[in-house]
Amino acid sequence: MFKGDVKKPRLSTIAAIGENRELGKKNELIWRIRDDLKRVKDLTTGHPIIMGQKTYESIGRPLPNRTNIVLTQDPDYRPEGCVMALSLEEALSKAQEVEDEEIFIFGGAYVYTQTIDMVDRLYLTRIHDTDPNADAFFPEYAAFTKVIAQELRDQDGLEYEWLTLERE
Repeated sequence: MFKGDVKKPRLSTIAAIGENRELGKKNELIWRIRDDLKRVKDLTTGHPIIMGQKTYESIGRPLPNRTNIVLTQDPDYRPEGCVMALSLEEALSKAQEVEDEEIFIFGGAYVYTQTIDMVDRLYLTRIHDTDPNADAFFPEYAAFTKVIAQELRDQDGLEYEWLTLERE
């Protein structure tokens, strides 16, 4: 690197999805997998996470040891312990102020859709199950064809895989 060059952090998305890209129902996760929640914590701790207001409210608190950046259209919204942003550009700028390695897009469906063409890496948990009543879906991600890691898993008979993808 030359003097004056600025290293841009990797922009990654992390999500758990069903066979048909199901994400959630009524602003809640469909599946809660203990090992996956631990994986999310391990991957995102120490890094900024960007999420929409509904996702933040479904969690109910800032996630510890991460800069929690909440996207909202309400300029008076002030989630305690979080950084508020009124636009995706503002959220990314605030994340880059505190991070030079990796920034995570944390949801929900609208934020994933707005950022899918911008992200470098996907950390997906693909659950080998479907929920026909889902009302939130992950965007199409066919451009991510390079498999960085893949691990088949099982929790109480529910099969899933951890999949890390990048664009070719």
